Amino acid sequence: MKDYIVKDLMVPISEYATVPEEATLYETVMALEKAQETFQQNRYSHRAVLILDKNDRVIGKLSQMDFLRALEPRDANLDQIRKFKRFGFTRKAVALQQEEYLKNSPPILDVYSKAAKLKVTDFMQRPTEGEYVDENTSLDMALHQVTAGSNLSLLVTRGADIIGVLRLADVFAAVFHSMKESESHLSDGAT
Repeated sequence: MKDYIVKDLMVPISEYATVPEEATLYETVMALEKAQETFQQNRYSHRAVLILDKNDRVIGKLSQMDFLRALEPRDANLDQIRKFKRFGFTRKAVALQQEEYLKNSPPILDVYSKAAKLKVTDFMQRPTEGEYVDENTSLDMALHQVTAGSNLSLLVTRGADIIGVLRLADVFAAVFHSMKESESHLSDGAT
């Protein structure tokens, strides 16, 4: 069984979708689309874009979910409806109230057009302490870090520099293949 380390599994920054911090949501989604097309040979496509500062250092990440949340209308009435969950209302009841309220909202194309011009930094997630992993960390430690923090990806570091992204899909694939190889060796030894 192969002893993987993080740098064996990571996607290098050079192969990951990135945009500068002054990019719009539209430019960010276009960068994600391009990365997915360019690296289509990988079964696990990119699901986020890294945001870079003026010195090309990673300052944040915009996931597909962050992008979709940016399209959600923001106003006081909707915020109040979303708070209904705290009072014991079911998700379905809250969703029905939101749906009813949104019937009187501007056309969705207007919403998309306005959202496309918004700055990515207003919606990106800044990395937290638990989202970094050293390139020489073992797979079992990286697996623990991914599961303990419920992270979909970790930023891979070499010293103070971020050099890549370790994605949940890549960790899963390595663990699965290791398990399969282990079971294969056990089966071979039992015959």
